[in-house]
Amino acid sequence: MRARIWLVASAVLLTAGCASEREPVAVPPPAPVAVDVAAASSGGACRLLDFAVIEKHVKARFDVAAASERGDTHSCVVRADKATLPELTLTVTETSMDKATFAADLVPDSAAKVTGLGQQAFRRTTAATGGHGAVAEVGWLSGDGRLATLSWVSPRGTAKAAVDKIAGELVALAKKLDTRAL
Repeated sequence: MRARIWLVASAVLLTAGCASEREPVAVPPPAPVAVDVAAASSGGACRLLDFAVIEKHVKARFDVAAASERGDTHSCVVRADKATLPELTLTVTETSMDKATFAADLVPDSAAKVTGLGQQAFRRTTAATGGHGAVAEVGWLSGDGRLATLSWVSPRGTAKAAVDKIAGELVALAKKLDTRAL
């Protein structure tokens, strides 16, 4: 019996002594897990956008979307996670406006007419101002009584010719959007 007590006491003392002498082992934190989230999950006008479709048309990868709704206006802004610009914004507003009013009141003088997009559409590129580069814009009056605008704000220093090209790509993207889904 004394032998057993001696063995148990020795084991306890050895284990206790070893634990206090060792440094704790540093375990590295687990690697962060990247999860792709669809633009549509942000709600609002983001429900009309898909990151892969945007990338296919404008050759830029976006992975962050934010939506806003105010009254009859739904909007969505998409950006790349690590960059402020470029930025793509979609705004859709319910309207009772007709083609004549759209043409007279909303189509800028410097805009080019776009065919095959809604009842009437335009595209334009504006010069760089403030802290950003040129802006490409496509606006249209949809067949379902909605006013929609896609705008691309480029980083400072982007050539206007490059943004003009993006304006054409925005037209192709706009033709893929179904504003009735809002």
